[in-house]
Amino acid sequence: MVQNYLETLNWEVLPHPAYLPDLAPSDYHLFSLMGLAEWHFEDVRKWLDEWFASKDEEFFWRGIHKLPESCKKCIISEGKYFE
Repeated sequence: MVQNYLETLNWEVLPHPAYLPDLAPSDYHLFSLMGLAEWHFEDVRKWLDEWFASKDEEFFWRGIHKLPESCKKCIISEGKYFE
């Protein structure tokens, strides 16, 4: 169903591994900045709510807009890990 929808958009779909940290915004932009340790769920939830609320719109915009460059690096490195 997703592939059919993407075809209607005329997008070129690039193959990539099912999981690649360099292309996961939660890994390369958010969680790496949070420094989470082993906390209780409610403590983590409260901390996350406060952390996200403290970020402005520009912070999230930058994170999403870094994705194309990460995709290019991934393609150039032939799927090998990079930082």
